[in-house]
Amino acid sequence: MRWLRGNAEKYRLDPDRFGAWGTSAGGHLVALLGTTGETKIFDVGENLEFSSRIHAVADWFGPTDFLQMDAHKLPNGMGHNAPGSPESRLIGGPIQRNKEKVAVANPMTYITGSAPPFLIAHGDADRLVPYHQSVLLEAALREAGVPVTFYTVKGGGHGFRNSTADKLRREFFAKHLK
Repeated sequence: MRWLRGNAEKYRLDPDRFGAWGTSAGGHLVALLGTTGETKIFDVGENLEFSSRIHAVADWFGPTDFLQMDAHKLPNGMGHNAPGSPESRLIGGPIQRNKEKVAVANPMTYITGSAPPFLIAHGDADRLVPYHQSVLLEAALREAGVPVTFYTVKGGGHGFRNSTADKLRREFFAKHLK
């Protein structure tokens, strides 16, 4: 985001209208981007004079609190506490034994009332990322006073295709970025 702002004039971008949409691991990353706009711990590298804050986030079925994933997985769902899980590999060790590192990677850690508006979509039959991850995110955003819309894709699994969710995403970004 800082690079985009630093090069906004060159590429004719409006630095006051940045949004991000991601699915699964990308959903985790855009949620983290959206909740860390006021946080400086990730500010390293170039363009530090520019903000990394964005103005709207669309998170499709992204992990938000790694430590609660297995407690809410479907009976036939993927386990996340194992040392070889994607979440454990991300933080460099088993998540249940590295709770401080997990907190740094969880978007939930950074939620404040200054977060941008969020649109969340998740299928209630997701076997990879438990639906409850988005329930947690929505509740925490609401509690902080952040505008949030949560759309449940009934029967939707991981990587769902849904025309209503797509329409909501287009309308959400049009509202918050135009």
